[in-house]
Amino acid sequence: MLKKISLIAVSALALSACNDQASTGGAAGGSRQEIRIVGSSTVFPFAKAASEAFAKADASRKSPVLESTGTGGGIEQFCKGVGADTPDIVNASRRMKKTEFDNCQKNGVKDVIEVQVGIDGLALAQSNKGVKFALSTADVYKALAANPFGKPQTAKLWSDVNPSLPKLPISVYGPPTTSGTRDSFHELIMESGCKTDAATKALKDSDEDKYKAICTEVRTDGAFKEQGENDNLIVQKLSSNPNMVGIFGYSYMEENASKVHGITMNGVSPTIATISDGSYPGARKMFIYVKKAHVDKIPGIKDFVLEFLKGGVTGGYLTKLGMIASSDADYKTASDSANGLTAMTGADLK
Repeated sequence: MLKKISLIAVSALALSACNDQASTGGAAGGSRQEIRIVGSSTVFPFAKAASEAFAKADASRKSPVLESTGTGGGIEQFCKGVGADTPDIVNASRRMKKTEFDNCQKNGVKDVIEVQVGIDGLALAQSNKGVKFALSTADVYKALAANPFGKPQTAKLWSDVNPSLPKLPISVYGPPTTSGTRDSFHELIMESGCKTDAATKALKDSDEDKYKAICTEVRTDGAFKEQGENDNLIVQKLSSNPNMVGIFGYSYMEENASKVHGITMNGVSPTIATISDGSYPGARKMFIYVKKAHVDKIPGIKDFVLEFLKGGVTGGYLTKLGMIASSDADYKTASDSANGLTAMTGADLK
């Protein structure tokens, strides 16, 4: 019993020390005055613009330090613990997973504030110089799944999966597994196409692991090429390779409209209107997650979050960069969480 009490006391002291490191220094991380942000490459340009507005509004503020690590990699860093050697905020192009939230809890990151900052579209795009064609989520799934509907992948050309498509090699530039864009691609596009087969769809209830493997594992024979956490690189590669397809956030597509265009999916083109109303299959919400233990330790965290929300309203400076404003109901929820510093329970996470 004495040993157990001693361990609890040591753990409590260690956690307290970590919290203090955020403002007073310590061997693990030292002191700092600037906000540290990691995470999604899709959210990165919006976070950068919000950071610039935040610093410009008050000359005494230090500009936040941003790092594009991908959503998964960023959340992993965020959830490692509290203290100045850990991030204060993580950008996410998808919602935090239950396993990630539980990892945060295990590592002492007990109070996590979830704030939806806007909406983005997961765009499949091609060069304006290429042969223009439309796709369905089933076409994409059949072309890129490792084992479409549980059968060996044999498709080499787009016409192999759908005779109406051009006789061009299936060649797609996409994000790595650490990216929230990759997670969104699996969920919004691959699973949607996979579920067009009734037998495979039924697997979700009888054998979810097998269902996930069949529906979300991407082929590794070179048809799908991971391009790292740099969506601009994919845009550049599409310009050089007109017959390739790229997967990245809508905002990058809009920013580079002179070079690339969005591919129609299930008969719907990616536009602000179709992403906003959810009719485009790749519509997704974007979030930031805030470490509440750092709010009183690192200057300006709450003000930064409110600045981010201000820029994301209809007509705000972030929407002019390609972000799509959240619905009124979602904005109110986000604003309430930011102003009240309300920690999420994790009960509704998947």
